[in-house]
Amino acid sequence: QVQLVESGGGLVQAGDSLRLSCAGRARSIYTMGWFRQAPGKEREFVAGIYKSGGYIAYAGSVEGRFTISRDNAKDTVDLQMNNLKPENTAIYFCAASNNLWTRRSRLTDDYDYWGQGTQVTVSS
Repeated sequence: QVQLVESGGGLVQAGDSLRLSCAGRARSIYTMGWFRQAPGKEREFVAGIYKSGGYIAYAGSVEGRFTISRDNAKDTVDLQMNNLKPENTAIYFCAASNNLWTRRSRLTDDYDYWGQGTQVTVSS
């Protein structure tokens, strides 16, 4: 079993930045991702990164503003979020997958482990 622990959420104003961090250790983890879920909406992909860092993907709405990074030595994956917008308000979840990087790495059901989520609220 892999336990993922997220940190870094909070309340910010539009245009501000936040950095989310997720810690989790398991030799079987290949892909890690960040997802988010806004009230009344389905959980959606935000960003993902393969173990080697050779594959990285972003949702179109965050590309250029968010950056995902991974430190395999520390077993952490971070999400740097810049120029936040009110529509970025959601619970952000860290996820880990035993699967290799594929097109399915953007899908929630490709992930085996999930964190408890951290709230990000962006005021206008």
